[in-house]
Amino acid sequence: MRILVTGGTGLLGYWIVKNLVLKGYDVYATYHEKDPVELDARWLRIDLENAESILNSVRDVRPNIIIHTAAYTDVDGCEINKEKAFKINYLGTKYLVEAGKKADLFIYISTDYVFDGEKGFYKEDDVPAPVNYYGLTKLLGEIVVRNILPEKSIVVRVSGLYGYSPVGKRNFGLTALERLLRSERVEAFTDQWLSPTYVKALSESIIKLVEKDFRGVVHIAGERLSRYEFAIALADVLGVDKDLVKPTSMNMVKLIARRPRDSSLDTSKARELGLSIPSLKDNLRDMINTYRD
Repeated sequence: MRILVTGGTGLLGYWIVKNLVLKGYDVYATYHEKDPVELDARWLRIDLENAESILNSVRDVRPNIIIHTAAYTDVDGCEINKEKAFKINYLGTKYLVEAGKKADLFIYISTDYVFDGEKGFYKEDDVPAPVNYYGLTKLLGEIVVRNILPEKSIVVRVSGLYGYSPVGKRNFGLTALERLLRSERVEAFTDQWLSPTYVKALSESIIKLVEKDFRGVVHIAGERLSRYEFAIALADVLGVDKDLVKPTSMNMVKLIARRPRDSSLDTSKARELGLSIPSLKDNLRDMINTYRD
């Protein structure tokens, strides 16, 4: 079975590729700006702003399954460079879906930022209402995936990805870990709630989806926490002084793009499907050990 993973050098894509290889799948992975990492996969350079690049890659691989993790995820960057965000997150997804119509399954990684954050604990059938351009372009990606491949697609919404990978994107969890290890202060919002999701555990749940008959939308994420609560939990697991974590508010920081106040996700469906990720403390311990190794 040939599986094509876009964004193979990204924070989540790296772990999906690594774990698929370990399970014996025939894995093709894409990269763009960052060089491929040393994993036993076949690497292809792809430009999601170029329809021909996407078409050629899919035509060459002829994948049975496509897992689309690649995206322009800089929330403020999307607000500044809307054309780039539209091309990568929407048009790039559209071209990939159209090129991959013959695949048996298309898995699209989306985000909690499709919601406005006014209530939290969002279910899969809650009405999206993004408050920033990043969330809008990811929602457009969801729509095109489900419209073109309604019987052969899965939309996985995730929240606040954190963890370590060799070339993956910097994230709040990793930054907080490094600062706490250096006994440096960590400022964290007390008024933004999400469902922080550990990428290594998430990758394992996504791979389980490959082996299930499920189609549709599912939320796979961690438990609801503020960024401050997350940082306190990390300090506790590390055994460092919790006073290093300093509370702050979104109102005290000038953010280019508006953030949802509470974009936490209800993961009841994932639990029913056997896709739940481990507890926060278990994930934090694993992140620390992975980083140190």
